[in-house]
Amino acid sequence: MTEDGVFEPVQVHFDDLDAMGLLHNSRYALLVERAVGAYWQRLGWAADPARSAFKDVFLAVREFKVTYHVPIAGAGEPVVHFWIERMGRTSNMYGFRVLSPDRAVVHADGYRVNVNLDPATLRPTPLSDELRAAAEPLLRRTAAAC
Repeated sequence: MTEDGVFEPVQVHFDDLDAMGLLHNSRYALLVERAVGAYWQRLGWAADPARSAFKDVFLAVREFKVTYHVPIAGAGEPVVHFWIERMGRTSNMYGFRVLSPDRAVVHADGYRVNVNLDPATLRPTPLSDELRAAAEPLLRRTAAAC
């Protein structure tokens, strides 16, 4: 696995756990959302167009796939490693891994596809040049070379 992308620590809280004390399966997607959101918020993205550094503020998840490998037991601070696998005209595909704090264990991996929507029509609209430029560090080198 390439080391492209970003490693973002996230929090697993007690209320994220199921009755067996394991991270509930639905919370893995939430951890990825929190990690990706934290990254973009540091760059100035906001859901409010008046406050956002980007005009692309209406991004919808089209597809989300998670494969589980080793459960996360108990509260703690795993790390989400994510990158952009592909960037299209109106959408992008993030790859991700949910890792142990020392990055030695892969708890889950998968991908998430976002589509940029026009807020008025709810139809796909092209990603802005500003967002593309900001996403450049996330592009997987093998994908960027294509």
